[in-house]
Amino acid sequence: MKTVCNKTQRPLGVPLPRGKTLHLGPRKTGQVPSSAVEHPGFMKLVDGGEIEIIGEGTGATDVPGGGGKARTSIHGYTSGRGGRRSGDR
Repeated sequence: MKTVCNKTQRPLGVPLPRGKTLHLGPRKTGQVPSSAVEHPGFMKLVDGGEIEIIGEGTGATDVPGGGGKARTSIHGYTSGRGGRRSGDR
């Protein structure tokens, strides 16, 4: 696995082999398989300076700025309007 970093101020869709895409937010890092560095679309972003290959490994904890995930999801309930009110019956 290789760790890559989005060097731009905008979100990127990084093309990967087998029709997959890694979605990276601005200044965020992610991991791609080692075979991705040979993919033409991936290399175009590297050559253009939009993404940078930082290193190799399974963890992004040693990367300056943190190893943020490309996407996160929030499960469960949120506070706010539309919830149950205890006074109504």
